[in-house]
Formats: sequence, structure tokens, C-alpha cells
Amino acid sequence: MTMSLLVQAAKKAARRAGTAGTSASSTHLLRWLVSLGGIGVFGVAIIDSSVIPLPLPGSTDLLLLLLASHRGGTVKTAIVLAACAWAGSMIGGYLTWHVGRKGGEVALERYVPKRILARVTGWVKKHGAWSAGLAAALPPPVPLTPFLLAAGALKVSLAPFLAFYGLARAARYGLLAWLGVTYGRRIVRTWQKDVTGWSTTILWVYGGLVVVGILYGVWKFKQTRRSGRTVGEAAEEPA
Repeated sequence: MTMSLLVQAAKKAARRAGTAGTSASSTHLLRWLVSLGGIGVFGVAIIDSSVIPLPLPGSTDLLLLLLASHRGGTVKTAIVLAACAWAGSMIGGYLTWHVGRKGGEVALERYVPKRILARVTGWVKKHGAWSAGLAAALPPPVPLTPFLLAAGALKVSLAPFLAFYGLARAARYGLLAWLGVTYGRRIVRTWQKDVTGWSTTILWVYGGLVVVGILYGVWKFKQTRRSGRTVGEAAEEPA
């Protein structure tokens, strides 16, 4: 009987140790993501609003919520994080508008899926800069990049484009930062309690997907630019 009790106690101790190791590893990953701070959300927001595709739509939203939940939970930090996300998104949005402005219909055909191209261009032609603001305010799966490209390609003026786009992004990120401060800690506690065994794997997969998506997006962007130059040079050659 004594030996049986000792074996059961050892098993329980081993299970507690394994759980503690998983929790510690998950905590380290969360701390690493949090350590990115405003610079991290600023960089992700630039890419998230550009022609470089990220594997998870709304990556800026997720990171902003996570950071607002962990970094002290104060209104001041939430405002700073939202401002960083807004600034990065404005830079990415302007660059995407500029690509559309410079590339015209060629850029639209190159970066926008054919199945939505007609609807996006029709919406932008009808509503102008307001369409970019609406796309910037709505959550996934509403696509953002096609509307930004179309706004540039269809000659939507820069000032109203930035005004509508900036207001929509400010409202969106302000709301997300407030949600992170108000409810984020409860969500994080639920996450750590209910998915303790899977949280480490999920975070690593998420981080890996973001890195792979950025690398693939950069490669694809370079390939499309190279193919565009090749087509242009071929068109300029005399017949």
C-alpha cells in the first residue's frame, strides 16, 4: 500500500512539473511578444496595410489586443500602442495607394484577385475615398489592400483618401486598445487556464506563419515587379 501511494504521488508530481514547464515556456513566448511593444505593432501595421500578404488577416488587431492586455493595462499605454498601430497603418496605406497610383490597371490585375476586382473597382468608382475608409474600419474577411490599390489606380485624391482612411483606422485601433485594457486580462487568464497544453504550440505556429508570410510576400512582391519590368521592356522594343 505504501509503495502504491508513493507511485501515485510521483506521477502527480511529474504531471505538475510538465504543466509548469509548459506554462513557463508559454509565458516566455508571451513576454517576447509583449516586449515588441509599440515598435513591433508599428512594423506589423505597415506590412498589414501593404501589398505584402500576411498569413493571418487582422494581425495588427491581434497584436494590439495582446499588447494592450499585458503592458500595464493603463489608458496611457493603450493610447501609445493605438497611435503606433495607426502610424504604421498610415504609412502602409499610403505606400499601397502609391503603388496603385503608379501602376494603374496593371497593378490592380497583378495584386487583386480576379474574382473581386470588378466589385472593388466599381465600389471605388462610385464612392471614392469613402470606400477606403469603410474597408479600413471593417474587420476581416473584408479585404483592405484591394481598396487601397484601387483608390490609387482610379486617381482618388491623396488628401481625402488619407482623411477617410486615417479616421477609420484611428477609430478601429482606439476601440481595440480600449477592449484590450478593459477585457484583455480576462481573455489572457482564460487562455492560460483553458489551453495550457496548446498555448505554446499555438504561439509558435502564429509567429512562424507571420515570418513565413512576410518572407513570401517580399519574394512575391519582387517577382511581380521583375515580371512587370520585363513586360514593359518587351512592349518598348520595336516590332
